[in-house]
Amino acid sequence: MVGSGEVQVINCTASCTDPKKLVLETHLNKTLLDSQAQWKLFRVYNISKDEQLLCSFTCAGKQETKVFNITVFYPPKQVLLTLSHTSVAIGTLFTIECMVPAVAPLEGLTVTLLRGTEILYNQTFVGTARFPQDAVVTHNTTAHREDSLHNFSCEAQMDLRSRGGGLVHRVSDPQRLEVKEPEPSNQMVIMATVIVLLLLFVTFVLLYWYKQRRRSNT
Repeated sequence: MVGSGEVQVINCTASCTDPKKLVLETHLNKTLLDSQAQWKLFRVYNISKDEQLLCSFTCAGKQETKVFNITVFYPPKQVLLTLSHTSVAIGTLFTIECMVPAVAPLEGLTVTLLRGTEILYNQTFVGTARFPQDAVVTHNTTAHREDSLHNFSCEAQMDLRSRGGGLVHRVSDPQRLEVKEPEPSNQMVIMATVIVLLLLFVTFVLLYWYKQRRRSNT
């Protein structure tokens, strides 16, 4: 497994101790790094697609060939996190979106949405397409008061160990969310106004009744 555009060091070794015409056959640019009687070490440049390299040599008058298969992958180089809102009221629904552009293969790619160190959501992709494509994850959640105390982030991890590659890890830039107290609705304002007016009316009636009673007693 080789990242697109990267280089690969290849050891071409013969099966006999004194081979003839030990060469690495490829249309790619290559340089000879080191050699001994039985092997040669090459560096191959600018690998942009799946390749099959041939290591050929002659032992005791018989030509032999060994095949070296290279599979190109497109690792996550960017992780882009977007919040649908930068400022929301408590209890409001908002969307977190994470995009990992131009990755392949999708199989083995896991995208994780985080609030601080807490995992909000993760998704492992499937698919063996060799051409690069965008991986997008969206998650809807409700704003809480404590959300403003933490950064939101997104992690992308491509695991190629089962294919002979390695583990590639990238993290997005952190994003902050401003969480505000909910504003009172018009209906609540009207109800509060009515209650206040009723209290004032009841107070007025009670004062009037109290004054009338004192006059009658006098």
